[in-house]
Amino acid sequence: MSGAGAPKLDPDELGDVAGLRVAVVAAQWHVEVIDGLLEGTHRALKEAGLAAALVLRVPGAFELPVAARRLAASHDAVVALGVVVRGGTPHFEYVCQAATLGLTQVSVETGVPVGFGLLTCDTDDQAFARSGLPGSSEDKGYEAAQAAVQTAAALRRHLLT
Repeated sequence: MSGAGAPKLDPDELGDVAGLRVAVVAAQWHVEVIDGLLEGTHRALKEAGLAAALVLRVPGAFELPVAARRLAASHDAVVALGVVVRGGTPHFEYVCQAATLGLTQVSVETGVPVGFGLLTCDTDDQAFARSGLPGSSEDKGYEAAQAAVQTAAALRRHLLT
């Protein structure tokens, strides 16, 4: 987990984000980690001056793309939050690949930015370290929300000029 090279996004440089509709789809697995990611997401949206987002909970990471696709139809940005921890079977690779490709497909096909807050970790400790909880070294929920909002704002500016 490096975190090195992450952009420092300045809310003042976002431009006009007023009225942007943001939705969050969050998996139910690893509740404590997901709650930390959600907290970071909400904090990023608040700092950007946006109203609280709709939050839709789904069973797991595999279900994130279908929910994100539905939400993208009525929102300017979607933030997808989930956690997959490696186990002793190939399940990890299948779920991570399906969720990642599905979220990418949603974004590309709809033109709606999807903030990628899906943690794909070898251990529970790695997930906690990225969760934004007290003592963690990274806050991927915060980062995913910032990326989605910044991209939606950039698209709005570009489409209005």
